[in-house]
Amino acid sequence: MAPKLHLGVALDGAGWHPAAWREPNSRPTELFAPGYWTDLAATAQRGLLDFLTIEDSLTVPGDPRAAADGALDRVRARIDAHLIAARLAPVTRHIGLVPTVTTTHTEPFHLSKAIATLDHTSRGRAGWQARISATTAEAAHFGRRPGRELSAAELAEVRATGTFPDFVHDRFDEAADVVDVVRRLWDSWEDDAEIRDIATRRFIDRDKLHYIDFRSRHFSVRGPSITPRPPQGQPVVTALAHAPLIYEFAARGADLVFVTPTRETGPASILEEIATATAAVGRDGEPLRVYADLVVFLDTEDATGAQRLTRLNEAAGAEYTSDAAVFAGGADELAELLIDWNGRGLDGFRLRPGVAVDDLAAVTDRLVPVLQRRGAFRTGYPDGSLRALLGLPTTVPNRYATT
Repeated sequence: MAPKLHLGVALDGAGWHPAAWREPNSRPTELFAPGYWTDLAATAQRGLLDFLTIEDSLTVPGDPRAAADGALDRVRARIDAHLIAARLAPVTRHIGLVPTVTTTHTEPFHLSKAIATLDHTSRGRAGWQARISATTAEAAHFGRRPGRELSAAELAEVRATGTFPDFVHDRFDEAADVVDVVRRLWDSWEDDAEIRDIATRRFIDRDKLHYIDFRSRHFSVRGPSITPRPPQGQPVVTALAHAPLIYEFAARGADLVFVTPTRETGPASILEEIATATAAVGRDGEPLRVYADLVVFLDTEDATGAQRLTRLNEAAGAEYTSDAAVFAGGADELAELLIDWNGRGLDGFRLRPGVAVDDLAAVTDRLVPVLQRRGAFRTGYPDGSLRALLGLPTTVPNRYATT
């Protein structure tokens, strides 16, 4: 039986711990240089990982309150995730490239064109992590619409009951429309719309380009795209979700969802909530794939994962906390956890390296060999697209095709 455990990695600057940039191997002077990112991608691909995601937002990394308080001892800048992925496309061959692009302030036409282009330049390895933009500071960058954030009382209500106010529902309704428009624009060219016949002087068959004529209270988009249909037909759409409302958003338009179970409770309750959300939105056809996020601090030759995490916390002056479960330990213990949760119904995992250089290398050189010895992970890349690598259908019908 072929291994069924899927494994990706989430890259965020120097790493997910706020003090990661201060570690000896972290290359802080190169965080915005192409060589840093191509080296990380090469390490991930050497580990035969399914994909790498690249974090991005319309605000600076970390807790914005820290900057307001004068705490400047962390990375406070970003470069564009999609453009990083574009740089990685020609220097990688197998690993999927999944940048984060926000939906709230990005026109779906531009987003569709960008991800389709990435799919062409990577020869079918593109994905997209859809994320809303949630703060007034982000809205102020554009000035086209007012921002709105959860008040202290609303946040307490969300934590107590899981119920979000109407404006949050509206943001996710808008995000679902963005995903729908993007997918329709990917289909607005049929696969054989390009003729490229010099003799007849016809480059395209206009009958195989289609208006999408999408209308909702958020958008009115006619189409078609100006970019031919992506090689995958539909690049892989992902989302990070922590609550039923967001599970429903993922079920409406994503191929896979990243979730954050705790070590204590495991994935069972989240899987039940996702099943409920999937039924609520009437999703049919291909099931939504579920990947658990884990922040990892792995043992290295120099220190245990727990010792490394303690050192980082001391450097930051505070204990590290995360929306995802935090693992600090050895590769064998982590492999046991992944295999156990995989057996409980998770399709795969997205590991967040606490320190990008050190923990990604440990994933590749320590964790992956353990999983391979256990028969839980591949020993080579198969040919094909990112969809094929993830076990998604590789033949995706075009909704507008006339034949």
